[in-house]
Amino acid sequence: QVQLVESGGGLVQAGDSLRLSCAASGRTFSPYATGWFRQAPGKEREFVAAVTWVGGATYHADSVKGRFTVSRDNAKNTVFLQMNSLRPEDTARYYCAVRFGFGGVKIMSEYGVWGQGTQVTVSS
Repeated sequence: QVQLVESGGGLVQAGDSLRLSCAASGRTFSPYATGWFRQAPGKEREFVAAVTWVGGATYHADSVKGRFTVSRDNAKNTVFLQMNSLRPEDTARYYCAVRFGFGGVKIMSEYGVWGQGTQVTVSS
């Protein structure tokens, strides 16, 4: 059983940076990809970024391109989300998730294991 633990969230001001971490533990960890999603109050959960574990291909939502960067540390089974130039509209609970099958990394329903999330609040 794979478990995911997110960390690094907090309360910051617009323009600040945060780095989120997603650490995996449990059974032999060999997923296809890890993704980051976020959900703001009253809104649907949305794709933010993803990285594949073989090859390290990265994907970012248009709303965060140029500001957020996803990366991974294979040795530590950890994925990071570096968030720069944060905006109030980035306020949300951020979740990481893993999918073990090959396919579209932006498809939320394809992810089988989710963390509990970490709150990011950006004040103006």
